[in-house]
Amino acid sequence: MNPFIVKILIIIVLSTVLAAQKSNHQGAGTPVPGSDNIGNENISEQELIFESRSDLEHNKRSLSSREKFPAITHKWNSEYEMLKTLPEGIYASQTVSKPDERGFIGFHQREGQWHQTGYQRGGARHFLGGVIAGDVDRMEDGWRSIEATFDRQLDNGDFKVVPRPWEDRPQSFDSRIETNYFYLQALVHGLLVLQDSPHAHLFEDRVEALKPKVDLAAEFIMSGREGIVEKVGHTANRVFIAAKALGLTGVYVDNEDYIDEARRLISIALELRDDAGVFIEAGGRDSSYNAVSMLFGQILAIYLPDPQLDMAMKRAADWQLTRITSHGEVLAAGNTRTGPDGELTQGGTGGPKSINTREVGLAMIYHGLMYDRPIALEAGMAIVEKRLKN
Repeated sequence: MNPFIVKILIIIVLSTVLAAQKSNHQGAGTPVPGSDNIGNENISEQELIFESRSDLEHNKRSLSSREKFPAITHKWNSEYEMLKTLPEGIYASQTVSKPDERGFIGFHQREGQWHQTGYQRGGARHFLGGVIAGDVDRMEDGWRSIEATFDRQLDNGDFKVVPRPWEDRPQSFDSRIETNYFYLQALVHGLLVLQDSPHAHLFEDRVEALKPKVDLAAEFIMSGREGIVEKVGHTANRVFIAAKALGLTGVYVDNEDYIDEARRLISIALELRDDAGVFIEAGGRDSSYNAVSMLFGQILAIYLPDPQLDMAMKRAADWQLTRITSHGEVLAAGNTRTGPDGELTQGGTGGPKSINTREVGLAMIYHGLMYDRPIALEAGMAIVEKRLKN
């Protein structure tokens, strides 16, 4: 018999066995909020990228996806090389957040003043997108935001904070730790990709001057590490974000203490999953935040390899794919934190949180490239294409 046909038959048999095991394990009962049997009333099975209830269809779609993305079989030596396998401009298009002349990003731009470091992370993403695109002007724009941020660093590694319009009291210590790790994870991610790129020499002196300041920022976060899980332990994605900040900084400045703490946080984040491996947010499933956890977890897995983390990403992706249509729509029904019935923004004074389609798309693209899953890459690209059309 043709070896290719044998391989396909084996895949189908294994998929059938796994599906039966999953069915027996889950049993009957009330669906978990956000599970794949909630909220699909208006979406036909043919529109779903992946449907766990139809393993034969999944195998057909996987083969189709591999034909569309043959480059996925390429092996790379760095994240930079991996991202360069994407069609030109795709990654850069999903990381645009151009700073103004003061180096301000997003909320700071709209408010016309500085508030806290977390709001500056878009500038670090903009820098990273420039590195992948080889766009020196964009890299310089991004660096301007980095300089603006570190101009506000304090002697203890913390950064200046100005209360936001809806706040009537100073920011707590734990909140200061949180906004700083939100920023640091994006910054050091960009710096690590830069050093593996052909553009590293352009910023060599500036990067060396910045490194001790980055280290100091990480030391400040470490001073509040005991409060991280207490504050954000109900949200797996934020535990991963803190882990990414410390883990990547540990790699960047060669500090094992930071790496050890990152691994501790990763182990805690991996406990924040349900029986099917979906990351829990506020007590249930969420098609936005599950993917955000995947994105940060997968980037961590590049720099801090961990087989348990790899397996967790694969299980989380299985459910995530049931929440994405072939047209790039991310389904929101049943979500615990995002969508029409989601949490309110701006401390409860704004509108409901929307799905972060940018990070959902990137999570699936990373997943497809890292774990040789073309179907995930196809899902991510469908989301990106929908975003670019809008």
